[in-house]
Amino acid sequence: MGYTETYQQKLTTPAEAVKVIKSGDWVDYGWCVNHPVALDQALADRMTADPGLTDINFRGGICLWWPAITQIPDVAERITWNSWHSSGIERKMCGMGYGFYSVLRYSELPRYYRDHIRHLNVAMIQVCPMDEHGWFNFGISASHLRAVCDCADVIIVEVNKNLPMALGGFEVGVHVDEVDMIVEGDNPLPGQLGGGGEPSEVDLAVANLIVPEIPNGATLQLGIGGMPNAVGSLIAQSDLKDLGVHTEMYVDAFVDISKAGKINGKYKNIDKGRQTYAFAAGTQKLYDFVNNNPEIMAAPVDYVNDVRTVSQLDNFISINNTIEIDLFGQVASESAGTRHISGAGGQLDFVLGAYLSKGGKSFICCSSTVKAKDGTVSSRIRPTIATGGIVTATRANTMYVVTEYGLVDLKGTSTWQRAEKLISIAHPDFRDELIGEAEKMGIWKRSNKR
Repeated sequence: MGYTETYQQKLTTPAEAVKVIKSGDWVDYGWCVNHPVALDQALADRMTADPGLTDINFRGGICLWWPAITQIPDVAERITWNSWHSSGIERKMCGMGYGFYSVLRYSELPRYYRDHIRHLNVAMIQVCPMDEHGWFNFGISASHLRAVCDCADVIIVEVNKNLPMALGGFEVGVHVDEVDMIVEGDNPLPGQLGGGGEPSEVDLAVANLIVPEIPNGATLQLGIGGMPNAVGSLIAQSDLKDLGVHTEMYVDAFVDISKAGKINGKYKNIDKGRQTYAFAAGTQKLYDFVNNNPEIMAAPVDYVNDVRTVSQLDNFISINNTIEIDLFGQVASESAGTRHISGAGGQLDFVLGAYLSKGGKSFICCSSTVKAKDGTVSSRIRPTIATGGIVTATRANTMYVVTEYGLVDLKGTSTWQRAEKLISIAHPDFRDELIGEAEKMGIWKRSNKR
């Protein structure tokens, strides 16, 4: 039997496909742009019609739209959403009582499925149309989707002709012979993640401190957010050349840098000439650029983020945001106290990998202050991490820390040196208070600069 015949045999409607799901099941929605749409709506319709269908556990991550299953009656009593990395939507789910963060080091996620989770009932994932060899490409989320399929009792793919085709290395698709059911969805355009908008004055100040630290021929990793986006914008306008890309998340800034002629990857020690990434999310500009582009290389996250991979790349530059950092150099990028914000992602992986890279540098960035909803302003550089705060990068791993007031290197420093350096880049309004707290904790010398 040919692949086309196999396809037709397995083709069904979303409503028929979701009948396989039963109470108590674990259902995996994949990741980000690949979350299902038609299947999700069909399952929501079924759960609305059948109140007895309950206690279903979902896995996903970086929701770019509200899943339809979150709109069913009595949602908090009937589903649990388990997120590997939270978007603003998932942050709200946590506040509503049915969303929870799944703790991870992102580079290990495929192994979590294969060695620890081992089994899930149903995987429902958006994919590109089948090619002539019977393969459904995962599009722009190689990430861990192959491992999800390896562990699923039932694999249901939702074909979307508008999903960008991601060329690349390995574990970027699933074969029609492995798939149990196929549905042809409504072909929505991929979910969009804003390109960051115009950078703020603080973003630009931080970017202006980082860009001079980047050499020609460097390989870049940019996190999500205004500051990494501002760095990307300045790189695109700079005289830098012969840059490479090896990044967890491919973002709009890389498109701008590429179109400015700054990226060719000629000095990459591995994947020479390719822009390597685990998943992508951004605006339509990004999706159009990535689609069928042989320069862009999708690969699973246990390759892309692995410290052993990153460390092979000379002059590896890692740039990421944080929520707060304490005077010991501990970096908290996942929560504000006990309030969950996002997730660990690959921050620690790239902090470690950049330091092991020959000539590599990691930069942790933040604005010096943050304003609460009530208008109060507080320092992001704190004496200690807020009660309940989660440390993403330990004090021993932190290298460069940057605010709009300066850039400091914490490697090789004792506690009093760290305190002095970090206070020097705190907002001036908070420096005396931080010095007083450092004195109480015994990490401030009388001879320190004030």
